Amino acid sequence: MSSRSLLRVLRLVRGALADFQRFGLRVVLAIAAVQAVLVGILVAIAEIRKRRGGAKEGFPWVDQPEVELESGDRLKLYPYGVELYEAMLEEIEGAEHSVYLGTFIWKGDEVGRRFVEALEKKAREGVRVCVIFDGLANVVVPPSFKRFPEEIQTLHFRPLWGPENLANPRNVFRYHRHLMAVDGRVAFLGGYNIGSLYASGWRDTHVRVRGNEAREVENDFIDFWNAHRTPELTEIAPVGQRVWNPVTTFRRNDPYLRIFPIRAMYIEAIDRANSHVYLTHAYFVPDRAMRAGLIDAVKRGVDVQILLPRHSNHVTADWLARRHFQELLKAGVRIFRYEHIMIHSKTATIDGIWSTVGTANIDRLSLLGNYEINLEVYSERFAAQMERMFELDKTNAKELTLEEWESRPLPAKIVERALATLSPLV
Repeated sequence: MSSRSLLRVLRLVRGALADFQRFGLRVVLAIAAVQAVLVGILVAIAEIRKRRGGAKEGFPWVDQPEVELESGDRLKLYPYGVELYEAMLEEIEGAEHSVYLGTFIWKGDEVGRRFVEALEKKAREGVRVCVIFDGLANVVVPPSFKRFPEEIQTLHFRPLWGPENLANPRNVFRYHRHLMAVDGRVAFLGGYNIGSLYASGWRDTHVRVRGNEAREVENDFIDFWNAHRTPELTEIAPVGQRVWNPVTTFRRNDPYLRIFPIRAMYIEAIDRANSHVYLTHAYFVPDRAMRAGLIDAVKRGVDVQILLPRHSNHVTADWLARRHFQELLKAGVRIFRYEHIMIHSKTATIDGIWSTVGTANIDRLSLLGNYEINLEVYSERFAAQMERMFELDKTNAKELTLEEWESRPLPAKIVERALATLSPLV
């Protein structure tokens, strides 16, 4: 073949490759456009349903007594926001040295203002008050509210304004922890954000920690603060000794350090299950390993039950969860959908021994992206409370059967398939 012929062939190959790339790009853009339209329609339908239904309050819950663990630490579950907020505000009022509070969402409503006023009061009394809230999650909160009194040291984590922030790839990783530590003696963590809606309009779960383990929540806040504080914020010196406790362990996801122990914690705990696995999650988009672990547990004779909201506040996450229902139901996993109100808990209990309460959902963002924290507990007494809470929640839920699921309308199946590629983004 002559050099001229070879060049002609190369030009043809390059042209074909360029055409293929253009075609591939058009296909990708077309799929993205279809997905965007579908998401827009689903969001609009969800908004109409929410407005027609109106604001709902009221769900089954009982006050759980504080549990003393074998280590001497004491844990108390809070399944109702009104009681939780009052307990947190009471601890703020009694603070003598420090209050460290971090949250994903901090609404500028009545509840949000109560917390700001309580913190400002203690700061003026000489208590060190430091708070963290996420920049993206609070983008719709009025800027005037987010300018906290100067006595409160405030870390507004990665706000979106400014070209530097918009171009920062680490902005994908958000501060999704909800915690508070007071004087290193008491701490709270779990799924509750701060706002009036969450007080009585959502079902969520927090846990209060008294004892040496409370210091670990304080240390978590300090570690994050010192690693991400802006220059005008002062560094916080670590206080107190760390503890070694076989009964409780705090698991922290940190994308900056590329540490993601919460996913491994779940997979390992499910793999050890002998009797039952009870999971409650607001957003449930399990990856292949998580699904395999649940299915293998069923094959061993383990009773696997998952409690989810029928309709969450993120309709896309609901539809991405749906595509896994068929596989799980066929394998024998039982799925219950919480009715009438949003359940936002991120909890699990296994075999009457192991439990976890925290901030991480079973989805890619929580398990492999955001800053999260979960408390892992080995205690039969605490697990018994977790199981009672799970059973009570099921009284406000309806079990989804395989027969019911397989008879869903064809358009629903098409939408599930069309949105499938969005799973890595949630």
